[in-house]
Amino acid sequence: MTSPDTSSAGSHSPLYMKLLAETAKIGWSELERFFARGLLLRVARDLDLVSVAVAVANDDTTQVAQWLSAGLIERVQAETAADFAARDPDLWAVVVSPWVCVQERG
Repeated sequence: MTSPDTSSAGSHSPLYMKLLAETAKIGWSELERFFARGLLLRVARDLDLVSVAVAVANDDTTQVAQWLSAGLIERVQAETAADFAARDPDLWAVVVSPWVCVQERG
């Protein structure tokens, strides 16, 4: 199992470090209630989950809009939720209230 990349942790902001410490592996069953409320954001594998969480926390609308338009982040859709429920993949998540950012690993 691979945890979020901490190799360059020294160059990150205090918020990044705080969110990194709050990032954890989680099962789909624990995320379903956030999906049901429309508060679950899927982050593409090629993005840094914590960097996305920082942008959301900082209300960086320009960066978030770019990721949204590129399909790199999105609200979890019903098809994705059904896939996660069926496969129960390795998921990592971090809360940036009210959002929960989730990323499939592996």
